[in-house]
Amino acid sequence: MNIGEKIPEILGIDQNGNEIKSSDYRGKKIILYSYPKANTSGCTAEACSLQSHKADLEAAGYAIIGVSKDKQAVQKKFAETQGLDFPLIADTDTTLLQQLGCWGEKVACGRRTIGTLRTTYLVDENGIIEKIFSPKEIKTKVHAEQILQYIKG
Repeated sequence: MNIGEKIPEILGIDQNGNEIKSSDYRGKKIILYSYPKANTSGCTAEACSLQSHKADLEAAGYAIIGVSKDKQAVQKKFAETQGLDFPLIADTDTTLLQQLGCWGEKVACGRRTIGTLRTTYLVDENGIIEKIFSPKEIKTKVHAEQILQYIKG
């Protein structure tokens, strides 16, 4: 997906079994971020960065939604272990990841693989993408600060 495009209506099922739809957030902005694998160092750092700055992000009008290929039980354990209180979508069939365009070829440790490309989409109140942070831009330990810096201009 590109800036100016509308995110899908059905986003998926979160760690608690709730169906998450973009229309549930109408009137709110969304930080929709994809991450490769729960409970890994980079993904944990990114999630914890967002959680620790959640109040500031909410004050700026944003809700946080994460998505990875992990199963619902893995997402639930990740949320509980790290104290994450925002939806983590279990996109096991990669439907949403493919729709967003963050499922594809990547190089890890010199090997080419297919998987989730760490990407963050800032979505406006009408479900339209207004900013995309690409995998190379994201610094997992300070990602929330990157977002806040962008929001504040």
